[in-house]
Amino acid sequence: MRTLICGSIAYDNIMVFPDHFKNHILPDKIHVLNVAFLVPDMRREFGGCASNIAYNLKMIGGDPLMMATVGDDHEPYSHRFDKLGLAQTHVRHIKDTFTAQAFITTDLDDNQITAFHPGAMNFSHLNSVKDTTDIGLGIIAPDGRDGMIQHAREFYEAGIPFIFDPGQGLPMYNGEELLGFVEKADYIAVNDYEAQLLQERTACSLESLASKTKALIMTLGAQGSVIYADGKKTEIPCVTPTEIVDPTGCGDAYRAGLLYGIANNMDWQTTGQLGSLMGSLKIAQRGGQNHSYTSSEIDQLYFDNFGSHIL
Repeated sequence: MRTLICGSIAYDNIMVFPDHFKNHILPDKIHVLNVAFLVPDMRREFGGCASNIAYNLKMIGGDPLMMATVGDDHEPYSHRFDKLGLAQTHVRHIKDTFTAQAFITTDLDDNQITAFHPGAMNFSHLNSVKDTTDIGLGIIAPDGRDGMIQHAREFYEAGIPFIFDPGQGLPMYNGEELLGFVEKADYIAVNDYEAQLLQERTACSLESLASKTKALIMTLGAQGSVIYADGKKTEIPCVTPTEIVDPTGCGDAYRAGLLYGIANNMDWQTTGQLGSLMGSLKIAQRGGQNHSYTSSEIDQLYFDNFGSHIL
């Protein structure tokens, strides 16, 4: 059974400004802001929710299939997918566009100024769930607005269970639209900020939203996560990482654990703990796809933290 991962493929361009933004932004001139920051340190990372989730799910031993759109600059990423053994059957090249990408500048106080260019992501609706075969589970991660709506409808009409993971895309939708996703989805995955916004937009409590699905999963960063399912609340502990380097992509790693657990009929405690472990392994490395483990190593680490083998 394959897992279809609908979401973005993106490049993350990360720059470090060796000073403080506050020293260069004059409060009384904020209405005519015109600044430039010299950034001698820069790196480009492979990112995007679909590719991050697929990378982690493949690492655990799952069978991910990405559905995404890329631009004319996709060749380095395509070559990476080939090396990783990730199928590109439903990765569509949109001519005369750039692959989605973020430009993130961080100062010495860890303040960030980010610009995000969606590029080819805006054409995600050109892909269709109907064009796939042998899909037993899916996820709708942040993507183009029209694509997310279309893919949710197609999953629902095909009877394929899926996770609704709105992420950074949540603010694009009003309450009625979000309820439309919730009513079609089998599972909801959000962090604590997104959970609060989802409640405000829909005028529904977490418990009420959870009652409309098989499970609602809320991550809480260093405080772990909670899963509302079967009328009860399951608390998942945070796995202590070897070091805290970069949280980018931790949520995607956690979701890969969720998908593996659901696809393999694991109970919610085990599923959440696997997600927690995957997030912990990711946070110890920079970027969303620079951590590398075999499935047997992940299984041993799960045993070390929770006292049982699962893979």
